[in-house]
Amino acid sequence: MLRESVRITEIFLSIQGESTSVGKPTVFVRTTGCPLRCGYCDTEYAFAGGSVISIKNIISEVKKFGVRCVTVTGGEPLAQPKVFRLLVDLCDAGFDVSLETSGAIDVSKVDPRVVKVVDVKTPGSGEVDKNLQSNLDYVNNRDQLKFVICSRKDYDWSCAKIKTMKLKEKPEILFSPSHNEMKAGALAEWILEDSLNVRLQVQLHKYIWGDVAGR
Repeated sequence: MLRESVRITEIFLSIQGESTSVGKPTVFVRTTGCPLRCGYCDTEYAFAGGSVISIKNIISEVKKFGVRCVTVTGGEPLAQPKVFRLLVDLCDAGFDVSLETSGAIDVSKVDPRVVKVVDVKTPGSGEVDKNLQSNLDYVNNRDQLKFVICSRKDYDWSCAKIKTMKLKEKPEILFSPSHNEMKAGALAEWILEDSLNVRLQVQLHKYIWGDVAGR
């Protein structure tokens, strides 16, 4: 049984606060553990602890909420190899599945039915050296690349990065203000000034509930 299990911090129903599915009722499966330590991380409670749960029981818990959208998040989900199996089984069960990942671990083996939301770590994260360049070969036009912007420096770096990225397909580009460091209005003005072809996203769940774990 343990060979088909994943360490889980929490499973809960909320409103999707980010990505192109923002606003949709979504079940979040938050895995435990992460090899990164981003300065703006708001889920440090998921670095350790959690409970080892069989994939079968995870899916049973997800089904109880009665919604189609499921997001596997963390921590860093792909730090646990069995998460790849979890993603397959969630898709097989008929769910619309997305994955939120740091961009530091190979995504090439993620089930193609899964929408990948891949971070591109900015200098302000403190983990810019962890970006795995090869992941850009495995994002498609259903996927999303997310830049968390902490400052004007991060914004300029991200604009330059977009111009130099060699993408086989065109994923959606998301610019997200770091909640406690960057005002959304300022980021919006910069995007408009540059007529930048990106999507501004805010963490909707934080505007609704604040910094409440499990929401």
